[in-house]
Amino acid sequence: MENPNVQQILEKQVLTVAKAMEDKIDDEIAALDRLESDDIEVLREKRIQQMKKMAEKRSRWISLGHGEYSEIPSEKDFFSIVKASDRVVCHFYRENWPCKVMDKHLSILAKQHIETRFVKIQAEKSPFLAEKLKIVVLPTLAIIKNAKVENYMVGFDELGGKDDFSTDELEERLAKYQIIIFEGESSVKSSRSLGHTRSVRQSETHDSSDSD
Repeated sequence: MENPNVQQILEKQVLTVAKAMEDKIDDEIAALDRLESDDIEVLREKRIQQMKKMAEKRSRWISLGHGEYSEIPSEKDFFSIVKASDRVVCHFYRENWPCKVMDKHLSILAKQHIETRFVKIQAEKSPFLAEKLKIVVLPTLAIIKNAKVENYMVGFDELGGKDDFSTDELEERLAKYQIIIFEGESSVKSSRSLGHTRSVRQSETHDSSDSD
């Protein structure tokens, strides 16, 4: 028969080891909890900073007239507008049905894509710009990035050649020019060249042909 004292000692040792293992596991769980909490806090802080930056951008865009489809009153104003915003879509128009169709779609997109400035200017009252940018067919959309015209959408050629195209179709086409940020399937950036750039600064003159 085993000595009761020995039995008690063994049981005590087992309990001590078990308690030590339990404490170690508790410490590891607590460490994991602290790590997850810290990670969550880091992500939360990063998200807050991103939201602040986006809010600042939105405020700046709105102050510049983004979010609305507006008319440029004069050629002089055109230059200040395209210099102030990184991305501008400018509709050269006249008072006709095709231009009114384009107006309808651009008015919708201006509200949906606050990252881009959408404006229009009457071509016949802007002879300097029309000649400088070789605007002939109306409507024509000038795709402007960082104060340079990168490309044009002339008439409805890229929209099926008819005036019954949808706003979504125009949106997808503009997305291919990377002038708007598009969440749809066609948001994949086009790898093909979209033509030469032409400066719209008054001090520069370049003779490059229309592309696309």
